[in-house]
Amino acid sequence: MSESADSRTKTLNFNVGVLGHVDSGKTSLARALSSTASTAAFDKNPQSRERGITLDLGFSSFTVDLPDHLRSNGDKQSHDRLQFTLVDCPGHASLIRTIIGGAQIIDLMMLVVDVVKGVQTQTAECLLIGELACPRMVVVLNKIDLLPPNKRQSAIEKMTKRLQKTLENTRFRDCPVIAVAAKPGGPDAPDPEEPQGVPQLIELLKKQAYLPQRDPGGDLLMAVDHCFSIRGQGTVMTGTILQGSLAINDTVEIPALKVTKKIKSVQMFRKPVSGAMQGDRVGVCVTQFDPKLLERGVVCTPGSLRTLFAAVISVRKIAYFKGSLATRAKFHITVGHETVMAKVTFFGLPPLGASEPSSDTKLPSSDPCSLETPFTYDREYFYQDEYIVSQGEGSSGPHPEQWALLEFERSVTCPLLCLVIGSKLDTDIHANACRLAFQGRLLQGFEDKSYTETALPRLRIYKIKQKEGQVERVTDDYTVIGRNLFKKETNLQLFVGLKVTLSTGETGVIEGGFGQSGKFKIRIQEGLHPETKQLLSSTSKKKGKSGNKPANEEEPKGDSQPVNIHLHFKRYVFDPHKKMVQS
Repeated sequence: MSESADSRTKTLNFNVGVLGHVDSGKTSLARALSSTASTAAFDKNPQSRERGITLDLGFSSFTVDLPDHLRSNGDKQSHDRLQFTLVDCPGHASLIRTIIGGAQIIDLMMLVVDVVKGVQTQTAECLLIGELACPRMVVVLNKIDLLPPNKRQSAIEKMTKRLQKTLENTRFRDCPVIAVAAKPGGPDAPDPEEPQGVPQLIELLKKQAYLPQRDPGGDLLMAVDHCFSIRGQGTVMTGTILQGSLAINDTVEIPALKVTKKIKSVQMFRKPVSGAMQGDRVGVCVTQFDPKLLERGVVCTPGSLRTLFAAVISVRKIAYFKGSLATRAKFHITVGHETVMAKVTFFGLPPLGASEPSSDTKLPSSDPCSLETPFTYDREYFYQDEYIVSQGEGSSGPHPEQWALLEFERSVTCPLLCLVIGSKLDTDIHANACRLAFQGRLLQGFEDKSYTETALPRLRIYKIKQKEGQVERVTDDYTVIGRNLFKKETNLQLFVGLKVTLSTGETGVIEGGFGQSGKFKIRIQEGLHPETKQLLSSTSKKKGKSGNKPANEEEPKGDSQPVNIHLHFKRYVFDPHKKMVQS
């Protein structure tokens, strides 16, 4: 962990995401908790100030003495102080993508709930994002000053019970709930009135803090949320290091601008440091560029990020999403720090494939996005018209393992294996419905703009096609003429050599067309069974008896069944030659 300017104290940085419904009082709470506000803190956006709503990930922090349980808890770095960095995430629905961007760096989630209104649509969505991205949570019931004093305690207890019921089926089932009034009297009240319950909340946060797993190794990835220039020094980017580490004199890449820059200085909450690592909140000064070109984005080790036009992901539907997930539908895909529209194609393991691993295995809860079966180009996959929720009776069992191909409307820059969330952000934000549809991990990316020709043909996703026709007549013991399997305009050459099965049990091969009307000739290698010949001759006799009826008139229904011809084949969805394959 990085040392501050006062090198005798070492500070552990712990990121707390402050999430909640719009107007639940998150910013007031962060302000009440904070001593140091970082550059992005407290609604720097003018539109946000007018409406009193947070628009971007604001950051602020406060520092406390390191709690005893962290001193004794294998702290190899021997920190003296614990810095809580509060990541104030926007609450209103249209900006959920910002939260998803922030959720990837959060060690503890603080869910702020308006005690009067309770759980609202966005509260539920915040909960979901927390489940995907964060191991621990504290629920803060805010605005208790609005409850009449004589009913306050019972209202708090009632709301606490309701929240615990809401949380019992999530990974946060036993999380602590605490009641506060971050800004008594509301946003327009004069400041002197003391916040209520905030010292107790700080104690609770200290109790909940743990030593986050930080890894300085690997490529640098830093999420930048603010950018400005200092004359004579360079351009400063503030943000949080998602992975890896950085130091003065390192060269970093800004993929969005396709440039590399040298780091001149680094600060953590206005104190100069020589370097920083995963989880740290930093300001990095690099050689000059126009800050307007990069308000938000990522900075990385040169060459470490990929710019993708399409990707394969593991996919799991989010239980609270009401609609179905259809192939060819478009979703808002949040990946890395970007949100972009993409067309989705769902696919899974072949049905009842004996050689495939069973997909009944429950997914390990540590990563709800990982699958038991690794994705590989060597495997064949089954095309799905939509995401399949369950494999049988009821839908409470685990979903079968599934993947999705995402085809982005514009390229995105992101690391492999990053979290991917698909949403329907165009749903009415006032409709009481969850707009987060699915989650997954990015497994394979396509960097070539012409990936449909160069990469997709390697993806062996197939559809099973079935056609049915009838035997019209027998030519000899080894040959029959069929009809109604193909349209008149079908190019029959494509089907020559494919195997067919008769409803009477014989197998044969299509030899070619017969006449101009879509009829065709089938060669029966083993010869027709005597019963089949008898059946077909009685059918043709009946046909004879029915006189010279017009060709399009129905046959009279007798006892004899027509002999049907079944053709089954696979077609690979991305095969440019549209070949038909039979196993």
